[in-house]
Amino acid sequence: MIPKKLLSLFFAAAMLFGCQSKTGYKKIFDNPALYCSTVHELNTIVMGNNFSPMVASRNYLYAAIAGYEVIAAGYPDKYNSLVGQLHGLQFVPKPTAGQKIDFEFSALLAYCKLGEAVTFPAGSMQYWVDSLKQMAIDNGMPADELENSISFSDTVSSAIMKWSKKDKYLETRGATEYEVKDSPGRWVPTPPAYSAAAEPHWREIRNLVIDSVNQFMPLPPYPFNVTDKKSPYYQEVKKIENTGDSLTTEQTWIADFWDDNPFKLNVSGHLMFGTKKFSPPGHWMGVVGIAAQKSGADFPETVYAYAKTAIALFDGFIQCWNIKYTYNTSRPETVINKYFDPNWRPHLQTPPFPEYTCGHCTISAAASEALTSVFGDNFSYTDSTELEFGIKSRSYKSFRDAAQETKKSRSYGGIHYFYCCDRSTVMGTMVGALIVDRLKMKKGKN
Repeated sequence: MIPKKLLSLFFAAAMLFGCQSKTGYKKIFDNPALYCSTVHELNTIVMGNNFSPMVASRNYLYAAIAGYEVIAAGYPDKYNSLVGQLHGLQFVPKPTAGQKIDFEFSALLAYCKLGEAVTFPAGSMQYWVDSLKQMAIDNGMPADELENSISFSDTVSSAIMKWSKKDKYLETRGATEYEVKDSPGRWVPTPPAYSAAAEPHWREIRNLVIDSVNQFMPLPPYPFNVTDKKSPYYQEVKKIENTGDSLTTEQTWIADFWDDNPFKLNVSGHLMFGTKKFSPPGHWMGVVGIAAQKSGADFPETVYAYAKTAIALFDGFIQCWNIKYTYNTSRPETVINKYFDPNWRPHLQTPPFPEYTCGHCTISAAASEALTSVFGDNFSYTDSTELEFGIKSRSYKSFRDAAQETKKSRSYGGIHYFYCCDRSTVMGTMVGALIVDRLKMKKGKN
């Protein structure tokens, strides 16, 4: 059965391009909106499986690179392969000369295969893949072109999958857990779930472009001090407490818009239930789609934008997680509850990992640099990704403008100190800028 969103796209294409003539497949698969819909479908599956933001970034990464490598092979005059540009990626096969391949269709299949395979059990996106194949058949794709396109997708997917298995993800699944020590200033689990520290070994995952996890290091966090009212740490704690107690309507909206908590545990008396939203990298995948459609980007350009942004998100998380588990600093909620007000709660639910530095700030700044390099600075847009979760859209003057607002949102939400968000944004900007400078993806520009 064809999913509703894909079915709607199919009927729209049929009306516009005369699919009943059995020659409309090129028009359908050349439409970049179909790739955006496929990314959204993976995003929805990631959300449904309750993956952490870091693991989610891995799903988007390998899917996006698989799709990109197919497009780079199909448009060698416009795009460069990432072979030799990403750590450990040494080989991706080229298409057989003379074979007729629909590279857009093939890229869609590769995206689905890797998006599913790196984390999910087999079959998670099979219905989507089956629908794509059926659309190709129903709209006139010749049998040999269909077979060649599927075969090339499988060949590229196999190479990317082989590369993905050497990123140490599986090894970190059995690594030692974070040791909780209830010492002043050190991270401990927070209410209401009191979950264990998430991904304490993520810094061991193979990075892609940055030289090492220590390449960009911020100043150490402020020394823990809740007795000296003039100390920077004390002042930051009180600033968070006071801000949380007097949030304006606008500040609340900003905090909620960038919350991106993939699983919020709601507690009401003896009742507990979870609500899900897209995680931070999922939110930025949505922004890529919005920008691609507003700019009028064609299919290859859209695939390029997703891949570049996914790389920035992935390396941003690795850089940040090294800092988090180097310093292991406690969250504002923990400090305020223990030393100032046991009943204080942040506006947002505190995530289960150390405070310094801020993951969302880091990856948002990195993503904004990648997107700016693709679509330009001063690219205004309206972000509607949160509408499906009941949160009104917000508009931005640029991607960097959005990253600056993300920085504010984590402090408004009460889960990060203001100075931490400032430093995190600087770190993310440096990661993103390095990726933009080093990657040579689109010929004639970065």
